[in-house]
Amino acid sequence: MPLRDHFHTNSTPLRWERLHNGWPMTIASRLNALLPEEYIASPGIHLGTAMELDVAAYERESGGWQPGPDSGGGVAVATWAPAKPAILLETEFPEPSEYEVRIYTQDEYRLVAAIELVSPSNKDWPENRQTFVNKCEAMLKKGVCVTIVDLVTTRIPNLYGELLDELGAPRTAVANSLIYATTCRGERSGLRWRLVAWEHELSIGSVMPTLPIWLSKDFLVPLELESTYEDSCRALRIR
Repeated sequence: MPLRDHFHTNSTPLRWERLHNGWPMTIASRLNALLPEEYIASPGIHLGTAMELDVAAYERESGGWQPGPDSGGGVAVATWAPAKPAILLETEFPEPSEYEVRIYTQDEYRLVAAIELVSPSNKDWPENRQTFVNKCEAMLKKGVCVTIVDLVTTRIPNLYGELLDELGAPRTAVANSLIYATTCRGERSGLRWRLVAWEHELSIGSVMPTLPIWLSKDFLVPLELESTYEDSCRALRIR
């Protein structure tokens, strides 16, 4: 079955949130069927910070400009200071939503691999993009295998490309594409460190690839994007 565009549509069955909420569980279930007993895959969803207006703060501070004690009768004064501003919005800075699957060792609960499903909020603000890139960079430099799957067709920035920029690596064709899937891992050799990647440019209507998920230097399991995607769409009645 072809890859759908879950963002450019008014059809409720194609709402991207439904896929992003269900796909991590399907991926984790499939991986747990393949993983040796010493590893465990766990889905994780963080829906970010909701925007909440502090109405009381707005009402307290929204009295508008008030004349100072020396401004009556239209007499000019030597100094002037504006009244307190009206607080139009007081909220925590919105955090991006995160959809991911993480693989840990069972004994030490040590992170060995992470699968990141990019959400629109990961790509909208420069701060959110930098947060995503920093997280992936930190994991790679700790020896964690990182997979990025980006199906977001409504945001142009390529987070994989920005990750390569952060690491000082040249951008590839996939790193400039709209949607893509890639697995990255860092390799140490003495004092040297290098980044290797398995890249795939995606397109609407195409079949998605199978990516390697490295659990150690010499051991991997396959991440079957196509079959887990279809199983998720079928279970959620996404046509």
